Amino acid sequence: MGKLHGKVAIVTGASSGIGAGIARELASEGANVVLTARRLDLLKELENEIHEQGKGKALAIEADLANRADVEELANKAKNTFGDVDIFVNNAGQMLTGTVRSGEVEEWERMIDVNIKGVLYGIHSVLPSMLERSTGHIINIASVSGFEVTKTSTVYSATKFAVRAISMGLEKELARTGVRVTNISPGMVATRLSNSAGTDRKKLEVQDIAKAVVYAVTQPDYVNVNEITIRPV
Repeated sequence: MGKLHGKVAIVTGASSGIGAGIARELASEGANVVLTARRLDLLKELENEIHEQGKGKALAIEADLANRADVEELANKAKNTFGDVDIFVNNAGQMLTGTVRSGEVEEWERMIDVNIKGVLYGIHSVLPSMLERSTGHIINIASVSGFEVTKTSTVYSATKFAVRAISMGLEKELARTGVRVTNISPGMVATRLSNSAGTDRKKLEVQDIAKAVVYAVTQPDYVNVNEITIRPV
């Protein structure tokens, strides 16, 4: 029996990359995982893979995290299928060029809508129930770009600074409520999203981030791991 047997988790951006890795790791520990993204075909493949694994169950739901109604419906379907949500992983994100000088307003808006508003919508969809039950865990996947800004990451970094600020403020808001908050800031991870990005270090593996999530959510109830930063050596 896994460490998360019977727990219910929602993972956003679960169709590939970090999100898919997190979903696999949670399911391997016995969690029932709701997978969401905009690519239902990829979600269904992962759903089948998790079912074949024979540990946790999975449910694929297509949703746009920038759409509040989609996120609310996602949370309702998760509860109706598996029960109260114990873990919400805000992983979905857009990493576009987004320099201010470029004037690519549509790119800025997409990053702000998904990376900031999507995170807030996700939290809002499950937090009231978590507070009522005095238990639950919010995991926000930020980035080392939330600490550092390059000349091509201005807007993206701004959104990830915002995710860190949300995590820090929410942890203070929820002190002594029983609901925990963890912010995870990965460095460069080997995914489709980062394939075009150059680095002079070996990229992290998806499993490195997934294992950090499991570490945070399997601590004793009185332990709140607030911040994890993961960088390649």
